[in-house]
Amino acid sequence: MNGNKEITANFGLYSPTIPSSTNVKVSSWDNSIVYFVVTDRFYDGNTTNNEPYGRISDKTKAGNFYGGDLKGLTTKINEGYFTGLNIDAIWITSPVEQIHGWITGGDGAFEHYAYHGYYAQDFTKLDANMGTEDELKTFVDTAHSKGIKIVFDVVMNHSGYASIKDLEEFGLSSILKTGYENATVSNYHSFIDYEHKDWINWWGPDWIRAGLGVAGDYETGTGDLLGALVSLPDFKTESTKTGIGLPKFYAHKSDTNAKESDGTTVREYLVKWHTDWVKTYGIDGFRVDTAKHVELDSWKALKVAAKKSYADWKTANPGKTVDNEDFWMTGEVWGHGVTKSEYFENGFDSIINFSYQTSVASATTEPIKIEAIYKTYAENINTQAGFNVLSYISSHDTQLFFPTSIAKDYAKQKIVGTLLMLTPGAVQIYYGDEYGRDNSTAAYGKDKDQLTRSQMLFSTDGSWTNENTQVLNHWKKMTQFRKKHKAIGMGNHVQLSLTAPYRFARFKDADKVVCVIGASNSTVVDVKGIWANGTELTDFYTGTKATVTDNKVTFTAHANGVVLIEE
Repeated sequence: MNGNKEITANFGLYSPTIPSSTNVKVSSWDNSIVYFVVTDRFYDGNTTNNEPYGRISDKTKAGNFYGGDLKGLTTKINEGYFTGLNIDAIWITSPVEQIHGWITGGDGAFEHYAYHGYYAQDFTKLDANMGTEDELKTFVDTAHSKGIKIVFDVVMNHSGYASIKDLEEFGLSSILKTGYENATVSNYHSFIDYEHKDWINWWGPDWIRAGLGVAGDYETGTGDLLGALVSLPDFKTESTKTGIGLPKFYAHKSDTNAKESDGTTVREYLVKWHTDWVKTYGIDGFRVDTAKHVELDSWKALKVAAKKSYADWKTANPGKTVDNEDFWMTGEVWGHGVTKSEYFENGFDSIINFSYQTSVASATTEPIKIEAIYKTYAENINTQAGFNVLSYISSHDTQLFFPTSIAKDYAKQKIVGTLLMLTPGAVQIYYGDEYGRDNSTAAYGKDKDQLTRSQMLFSTDGSWTNENTQVLNHWKKMTQFRKKHKAIGMGNHVQLSLTAPYRFARFKDADKVVCVIGASNSTVVDVKGIWANGTELTDFYTGTKATVTDNKVTFTAHANGVVLIEE
């Protein structure tokens, strides 16, 4: 073969039967590619909104705002960045108004602003760092026009901390001690009187549990549902008490859109505030933060209301819908794997898969381990109605794959891109996975999460390398193949061979593909029982064509080691 190594993939005595309709997946979300972006760290589309509320923008610091905003996301949509990656949905960190000031981060290592969207202060307002409501509308409408859905991060477990700036701004300066204007990360808490009687006028004891103020003013709790996660004020979403009014400090917040409603509980306020964004702008889904720390009934109520709001928006905006799917909801349940748990009976269509990141990292060059993942996922996910998971290789709460791989291995970043895009179920790209984004170099103290939230790079940035381009091009090719074939995420999985190179087939209705991982040179694949002799097939990765002869087809593998066979 002209010096090339010939590799024959055959079934031996086994000839597969193409499954007809043995799985149950019907939702387009079940094969989706969801792109998760920390908006502030992505792209600055409007430099005039970088320092509202007296905040300081500084890209050299771990906890400051960097300038990314909704207009920046829209810019990148219009430039074709997301369609180039074949993204089905963009999940953004919560854009609602956050605490204005900073708290101490990393045990006193840095000033920690709420750039990540997890320290909400007013769920009815957009945070000024994110942009205006007109810019939100343009962002959502532009995404929809490109066939891309929008997912909001939702936080119903807790509010943001009380920063010195916010206490001063919202009528609670009595809680602060003399000299607070000069507080630093090392002495910050010494300027706040955590036992002052006026804490009663912050959120108010009907709204939150927190160890604040005069003894007995605020309840405290323990456990997943009633405890204060990392001391964050815990919303009383389980409370049936009505007539609670708005949060007390809103009396000093004239710009809030919150309206007092008689007969309304904490849960009902939070559900309305979140789903109003759906009804007004057509948000297509929620990613629920800290789901295990809120009662299942609350999540069911959120989903019911969001589904209705989404239907109302679709009725009012018939020309703007992407498809006919219902509202979608996934969630963060720390440690959850590929198991159909009680969350799926309480509003969730999907749960984030915490088991994938570690399992795939140890399987990148081991067909037996890869097969175990694919087989288990296909058999569990694609045979059960109302069940899916969202698998990832990098996360804002764990680690990035690239800097933790051996010597920041660009070749391995390509391999893991291959594996992720061929994984059954839905998959998540964390911003920058597609080129090998590195850890942040800013000082983070003991808060290692900050490592994963570095500034996004693009090919026009000076530090972009040829290796980044090669990785990005590979990921684009893999995402394109996945998007083209619903069989990959939603189909039946059939192992063809575990000897190198690893080969398998996927089938969903009339869609069928054969994939080869770890291929090199001339690769001969036995396709008996899948395609008939005389059928012209294509290696999607290289674009070359070949005809089935004697139940086999031959392709020359690309240097990236994949052959993606389709009809």
